[in-house]
Amino acid sequence: MDYFTELIGQERAVELLTQAVSKNRIAPGYLFVGASGIGKSLAARCFIELLFSVNLTETKLISAVQNRVRQRNHPDLLWVEPTYIDRGKLLSPKEAEAAGLKRKAPPQIRLEQVREIGQFLSKLPLESSRSIVVLERAETMGEGAANALLKTLEEPGRATLILIAPSVESLLPTLISRCQRIPFYRLNREAMAQVLQQAGGGEILSHSEVMAMAQGSPGEAISIWEQVRSIPEDLLQKIERKPANLREALELAKEIDKTLDTESQLWLIDYLQHCYWQKFFKREPLQSLEKARQYLLNYVQPRLVWECTLMEIVDS
Repeated sequence: MDYFTELIGQERAVELLTQAVSKNRIAPGYLFVGASGIGKSLAARCFIELLFSVNLTETKLISAVQNRVRQRNHPDLLWVEPTYIDRGKLLSPKEAEAAGLKRKAPPQIRLEQVREIGQFLSKLPLESSRSIVVLERAETMGEGAANALLKTLEEPGRATLILIAPSVESLLPTLISRCQRIPFYRLNREAMAQVLQQAGGGEILSHSEVMAMAQGSPGEAISIWEQVRSIPEDLLQKIERKPANLREALELAKEIDKTLDTESQLWLIDYLQHCYWQKFFKREPLQSLEKARQYLLNYVQPRLVWECTLMEIVDS
């Protein structure tokens, strides 16, 4: 049975993981490293399904294991993701959004969560030969949490930890040295098309700006496309063609400030940098937009930022 059929374009990772199982050389720690949206979390899920099913022969039992892994309610699996903190309670990004929490800082994996990992691994696995812990976006760990995790990696017991991160440089060298690195790569156009078609996002392939921004990441392409579609079409068209004069610049700045929140405005800067470069091949608008990003991040009044930026772009 091929457990990695859903994972496209990551042949090297599949080879390393399947060989580890076939040779019974499962490492205590793995580092799945590569850009976001290219299949690292999916690969972790497939690998866990394989590990938990390795000694099973009945299709019915294997299917039951797969379902529990996909729902993340298997007793020997702990899946950890970055959280926000609100009134002493940890909230996942989905929970924070549902609660209407205003997010002033990005989520992170916290010391409390690493301690929970230690408690989880202090118990013997119930149904499998090992317990498995996945740390999604492991780069968000602070130094205290990372040092606490290091102690667990040094003596994991009957467990395997999978750290998922965008780059090696984003983690402490001491953590990296205790993990087997599994590289993931950006997808080529053919593989991108296959993934997007399967995900129902075939229309994205014809949107050159979105594909350019995604840079071989289907997950990023889908996320960018959803963001594009969340902006009113008439506003997006005005922004893409650049204001022709100062009056248009001021009116457009007012509309952007009125329509989009700060997070969406920051995303819009990335989008416009790609869009303007493909259409005009000039550095000046890109530099103006980069300054706008810094001003927004420093909480300068957004309408003023866009007024100054768009007036600069008119003259560039």
